[in-house]
Amino acid sequence: MELNLKKPIAFFDLETTGLDISKDRIVEIAVLKVLPDGKEERFYSLVNPEMPIDPRAMAVHGITQEKVANAPTFSQIARRLADFIAGCDLAGYNCNRFDVPMLAEEFARCNVEIDLKNRKIIDVQVVFFKKEQRTLSAAYKFYLDREMQDAHTAEADTDATYQILKAQLDRYDDLKNDVAYLSEFTSQTKNVDFLGRIVYNEKNEEVFNFGKYKGQKVADVLKKDPAYYDWMMKGDFPRYTKKVLTQIRLREFGR
Repeated sequence: MELNLKKPIAFFDLETTGLDISKDRIVEIAVLKVLPDGKEERFYSLVNPEMPIDPRAMAVHGITQEKVANAPTFSQIARRLADFIAGCDLAGYNCNRFDVPMLAEEFARCNVEIDLKNRKIIDVQVVFFKKEQRTLSAAYKFYLDREMQDAHTAEADTDATYQILKAQLDRYDDLKNDVAYLSEFTSQTKNVDFLGRIVYNEKNEEVFNFGKYKGQKVADVLKKDPAYYDWMMKGDFPRYTKKVLTQIRLREFGR
């Protein structure tokens, strides 16, 4: 089943130096942009992370320090990438918890302004886990009945994610071929920041989703414990989380 699109959607996958959103960096990125008329456009680049690659990550994706030594840094490709995905909804595999927060962090790190929050995001892994509960390679085998080649390369994973989503729409009659619906279906929490440290409650109020103030309104915590803001700003939190926290603080102080 082809996707029912009202605007372009960008399927993307990242390979990184590790799994820490705050500290690790991108080493490879692939984007498959699908237009409403079905045409496809691609963006691909190895990325020099300017830091060591964790051997455990290297064992998964096979990208060595030598392979990216002469690649551009993220700051060198950031503007071109931002332009490529401008106006696109987003889709990926496990992108809600990892790829989108990591991408936002990289853009924030090099001060390239891009609005990733006001886009529909489809996480194909969530569809799979809700329906079958397997891994990407198993999903490819399950839905397409063939073995996945070159798993854990960004381009192969990106293409596989696109093909799996189309197969999922063919298989499940209750899945609507609509980006807004699929974005809602695959969102696990209503996040304010990308990593879900701050989320919206049932009243659409920002609340902390971790630590001693979990479930409490951010605005209330900032008023009763101002030092908590300083602790978070000095702590090992993603830049985008700190940006969101600061926006809430400035909004509340302005009232």
